[in-house]
Amino acid sequence: MERGGVNEEQFLYLCHLDMWIEPVNALDEAVRGLIVGVVASAPMGPVGVLTVQRTLNKGRWYGFVTGAGAALSDMIYALLTGVGMSVVMDFVENPRVMHWLQIVSSVVLFAFGLHTYRSNPQRRLRPTSARKGTLARNAFTGFALTISNPLIIVLFVVLFARFDFVVPGHPLEQVVGYVALLTGALLWWYGLSAGINKVRSHFDVSGIVWINRTIGVVVMVVSLLALYFTMRGRSLY
Repeated sequence: MERGGVNEEQFLYLCHLDMWIEPVNALDEAVRGLIVGVVASAPMGPVGVLTVQRTLNKGRWYGFVTGAGAALSDMIYALLTGVGMSVVMDFVENPRVMHWLQIVSSVVLFAFGLHTYRSNPQRRLRPTSARKGTLARNAFTGFALTISNPLIIVLFVVLFARFDFVVPGHPLEQVVGYVALLTGALLWWYGLSAGINKVRSHFDVSGIVWINRTIGVVVMVVSLLALYFTMRGRSLY
């Protein structure tokens, strides 16, 4: 198909080339970091379930610090992922390769959202200790539980590729992005623990399933929008 003398493949190439040569904006990188931080933290995995349980059994701040420990672990894996992707960025920044990589990452992200929707986090419920312990100890257990699952790196690779998060040669903007990523994760854990605490008298643990399903639907919608924009040769935002 021709577009003003330029075929479809050339058109997509030029669109993506324009996306890569435009100046890197720190605000855009901050938005990307916030999105990645929230999406990586939101699914109700073992730490999410533990955070809800501790919020209900011990109080809001015990739930929050559990999630904060997980956020610190995620930050470590995010940095490792970013360093690894920076090494191969010359390959990834090829516009044609980036076009197909974003298509694949959108499909994988949709599959992740579907898995999140279909999973039953209630199966991860475990008896919690009656002793509150210190906030530091609760934070450490959240960190230890998350750091023991290096598969989070796969999710970060998909998210970083989908949202063009890694920007070699722009250290200030990249630092802003990582700070925003950690901020997004902490905001999620703060909002989750505060929300559960607010409705604690009406909240049943079965509500975890509905939280998870909502997150799954949001992730699937975002992935489909991302795929649509990529196929149109346009940026998601």
